[in-house]
Amino acid sequence: MSSMTYKGYTARIEFAEGDGIFWGKVLGLPANTSITFEGETVAQLTQDFHNAVDFYIADCAKAGKEALKPASGKLMLRVSPEVHSAALIAAQAHGLSLNQWAAKALQEAAQA
Repeated sequence: MSSMTYKGYTARIEFAEGDGIFWGKVLGLPANTSITFEGETVAQLTQDFHNAVDFYIADCAKAGKEALKPASGKLMLRVSPEVHSAALIAAQAHGLSLNQWAAKALQEAAQA
């Protein structure tokens, strides 16, 4: 994945070959929020990304809401009983609680 970061916001970058443009979407925002941007060159893409983030931050300030909310650290997952059991066994085999094992697995996957 190609990405860009600005003021703590990370965006995934794609190239739309048919349109001949780069475009991006900011990641990690609430489900009802979307920040997208585009450019024909990397310089244009970067400038539009910065403008989009700055606009979002200003818009949030006007509305009196926090722009970039940190994750709470609480994560609810629904998995099949078979996956739950296999994960529990793997955790115990490593001498970890299921929570410790899952946190480690998620951290490793996120950094890959």
